[in-house]
Amino acid sequence: MEGDRARILVVDDNASVRRSLAALLTRAGHEVIQAANGSEASRVWREVELDLVILDLFMPEKDGIETMVELRAFVPGIPIIVMSGGAYGSQMDMLSAAELLGVSLTIQKPFTLEEMLAAVRKALPATD
Repeated sequence: MEGDRARILVVDDNASVRRSLAALLTRAGHEVIQAANGSEASRVWREVELDLVILDLFMPEKDGIETMVELRAFVPGIPIIVMSGGAYGSQMDMLSAAELLGVSLTIQKPFTLEEMLAAVRKALPATD
């Protein structure tokens, strides 16, 4: 991470969520890479050094938990923010499971852009 500029991977099957987060994070001075699912995400982190991953839990092909476990094995210690907008009961179960697996932060959809920026600031390692 250079100064306050981080390279952030946003993984969500919803293109409008990805675009909104990419625009927000780019305006905040970060470099953003987008992936539509866990399979795309795993290709990215094998090729690019990342500072933070923002990961949706409910996705087709490879869900967020499976993606997170794979990411942790490949890049231990990377900060991960998981987000979920799933059905209430399953959403809470998935967010709890993510916390047990060591994510940095969880955030429920819908969230405000200010809430996401605060989560990103909190999850990124402090630079001196």
